[in-house]
Parts: sequence; structure tokens; C-alpha cells
Amino acid sequence: MRGALMVCGTGSDVGKTHVVTGLCRVLARRGVRVAPFKAQNMSLSSYVTRAGHEIGRAQAAQAFAAGVEPEVVMNPILLKPSSVTGSQVVLMGRPIGHLEADEYHARKPELLEHVLGALADLRSRFDVVLLEGAGSPAEINLLDRDIVNLSVAVAAGIDAVVVGDIDRGGVFASLYGTVALLPPEQRARVRGFVINKLRGDPALLFDGAAQLERASGVPTLGVLPWVDGVALDAEDSLALQGPPPAPLTADGRGPTAIDVAVVRFPHLANPTDVDPLALEPGVGVRFVDHAASLGDPDLVVLPGSKATLADLAWLRASGLAAALEASRSTVVGICAGYQMLGRRLADPHGVESSAAATAEGLGWLAADTTWQAEKTLRRRQGTVGAGPGTGAPVHGYEIHHGDTATDRDVVGWLCLDGALEGAIGHRPTAVGRRAVYGTSLHGVFEADELRAAVLADAHRGRRGGATRPWSPRGVSFAAARQAQVDRLGDLVEQHLDLDAVERLIGGSAA
Repeated sequence: MRGALMVCGTGSDVGKTHVVTGLCRVLARRGVRVAPFKAQNMSLSSYVTRAGHEIGRAQAAQAFAAGVEPEVVMNPILLKPSSVTGSQVVLMGRPIGHLEADEYHARKPELLEHVLGALADLRSRFDVVLLEGAGSPAEINLLDRDIVNLSVAVAAGIDAVVVGDIDRGGVFASLYGTVALLPPEQRARVRGFVINKLRGDPALLFDGAAQLERASGVPTLGVLPWVDGVALDAEDSLALQGPPPAPLTADGRGPTAIDVAVVRFPHLANPTDVDPLALEPGVGVRFVDHAASLGDPDLVVLPGSKATLADLAWLRASGLAAALEASRSTVVGICAGYQMLGRRLADPHGVESSAAATAEGLGWLAADTTWQAEKTLRRRQGTVGAGPGTGAPVHGYEIHHGDTATDRDVVGWLCLDGALEGAIGHRPTAVGRRAVYGTSLHGVFEADELRAAVLADAHRGRRGGATRPWSPRGVSFAAARQAQVDRLGDLVEQHLDLDAVERLIGGSAA
């Protein structure tokens, strides 16, 4: 099999990412060398490839589902929102600056060349390329300079399917309206509909799909059921979207033995860092954005941020900083959260803030951060140094402009690539807090031994004994991720007309 297929949607979060991920897994099972592609992704969840390029985390997850290594050409343009109207633009894995929406729109014609070049590269090396659109292809105010949806399909001679979300209601009108608004050359490329997130019996659709085909000329290729709990490595964190953990019973033996609170910064980045914590039985992960919601957690995570100085000011203004100072919770800071835990943050050249700025950190770690013009993008591996889980393997990746330096006498937590760097920890005695740790490493909780050790350490002095017993269950993050991807593959295989899908792919052969 050779060719390509574009998966568009009637809007954001209708299931495009899941459909592409599931198709990647199904085709890989059949021995097809398949690659994902998204021309332009807007997300604050990103990943670093082996070559040191930054791409959207979702495309990395799709590559893993396909059984191939993520590459920068799978996501040539990544937009990382930094304000209501502006984003850092990452082109071919490297930031080229912060652009306002109108500035970016004006540069789209030249960016389209990079998009088509990256797509051609993938198609020359893989049997099948599965393209994911963004938002809706029928944004008529943007069609003249579209570089991510059906204009790409037209330019590359690729057919497309459109996914609609029935859970939100109005799916038939959304699918019909999407096609009706398209210009003729793009409308001709839409060869199938997929109805997603159906709760209940497909028979309740009656002849809706047949009526839709008569009205639009486009057949429905399948109806995918609603599925709970499949959001690992997706655009948005499972924990960010899901309900709060179930409350404890009166005897303290409810499902949540360890309470993990994650600070929801206004410019939250890489929330997927905490997804591995939510996989552990007996661990409840919840997001908090004001002091009253903090409670008395065992572990608090300060995650990444796209606007570190602004979010540090918000942390103080919200009362969360003072609440954390008074708490006994173990604290872990990741990337920007790590920087906030230090003593001083300086952006002398306005790399993040567009003007020179400095701020005092929380002062809980002996570390100072200075922003550099060059962005650090690298994969790291090593073992845990002094601290919980000593000797456990760890791996992850760094994405930051702020370089953090620590005092020599600070206890090293992670030994990365043979040197103690990138993470620190200490156990203060002047305040009630048991321990504070910081790391520049995204994905650190994917290391099973380290994750279990940190949770056990946070739990031991706070919830030990018979009140809320907890012990590690040997959960494998890698196995859990594979199981979720297999589940998506199974759904696609069971509920889509794959013969029709394969014909569309083959009809787009280069």
C-alpha cells in the first residue's frame, strides 16, 4: 500500500488526533511503514526529537503509535501561544521569534513552502502518510492563506475525511456545513465522513448517515464510540480534562491514598508531564488555580509555563505561593516550575518578556535562572543521584530559554549523562515542608522507579500507617501508553470501513 490521507474535523477537539493515532497503529500492525504529519500545530505540549528539534507532543505520540521515531518533518510548524494574539513560532524545530497573528498570517505563503517540502520528504520515505488538519477546514476567513488543511491536500493531490463530534450535538449539520462552505476544489477532496464519540447504540442514528450522503454526496465511513480514559500524550492532559479524584471514605480507605495537586498556571505548558502520576492506582491528580483549592496534598507539582515571570507573579497574587509556603507538602518543580523555586530569575534581553525583566523566585532552592537567546532543546538520560530512588534510570528532554545554575553544595537529584545537572533537591528544616525538588527535564515521571519513589517519599511522612496505606504497584508507563494506543487501533479497526479508507489512501499515491 502506498499513498496518503488527510483527516480534518468540523472543529477543534472532535477527535482528529485520535483517528490519526488509531490509523497509524492499524496500518503499522499490517506491516505498512506509516508516518503522521501535521503542517501547523498550536500547542504548549511539545517534544524534542533525537536530532534536537521541537515538535508537537501529539505528533510524537502518533509516531510512536506507528512504530517509528518522531522527526521534525512530521510537524514543520509549531505555534506556542504566548499571549491572546501572539505565539512563538517554531519552524522546522527551531524558534524564529514571537509573531502577532497578523504578522504570522502575512508570512504564510513562504511557510507553505516548508510545509510542502516536509510532506514531500515524508512521502518519499514512507509507504503512507496520514495528515492531520487543524480546527476546521471551513474557516472561510482564513481560506486564502490556509497552510494546514485542505489547501495542502489539494496541492499534494490527497483525499480527505472529515471527523465530527456527535457528543456535542448537531453533528450532521456540522459535517454538511463544513463541506458546503468549502471552495469546489477543496470540496472535491472530501471523500468520507467519520462520526466520533457516540454514546449508546449506533442504531439510534437511524438513516441519518444516508440522508447526509444524499444531501452532501459524501458517505459516512464509520461511527466511533465514546471511549473513556484515552488521552495519554494527547494535545491536552488527561488529568487536566478529567474529574477530580474520588473522595476518601470515612476510614480513609477510599480510592485516593495519595493526593497530588498540580498548579494550573495561566500559561501552562506540557501538562502531559503529570499524566504518569495519574496512572498509579491510589493516586489522585487534580489541578488547582487558587489558594482555597489547594487543600493539604501530599505532593504539589509546579509544571512548565510559556510565560514564567508572568506566571510567577500570578502564583503570588493568587495566594498559592503563600499557601504552599505554609504547607507540609512535598514540592516538585518541572522546567519553569523549577525556575520559580529558585532565588532569582533574570531575562536581561527580553527573550521571554519582550523587555528586560528580573524577579525574585520563591527561594526554596539554591538556584538562579538567566534567559538566553538560544533555546535549549535536547534529550537527556542518566540515573537518579542522591535523593529518592537513587540509582533508578531516568530519561526525558529539555525545552527552555532559561538556563538554571545551582550552588555546588546542593544535593543532586538526577545524574544526567554522567554529571549532576538539570535537577536539584533539598529538605528544609526551617519550614514544615518535607522536601523540594526541581528539574529541567520534561517526561521525568515516565521513569517508573523514580515516579514510584517520589510518590512513596511524599506519602511516607504524611499518610503513612493504617490511615491511607499506599505502596507502588509496579505500573509501567510504557506499557500503559502502548495499551491505550492499541485500544485506539482496535476501535478504528472495528468501527471504520478500512477497505474504503485504504482505497482513499491508494487513490492519493504519489
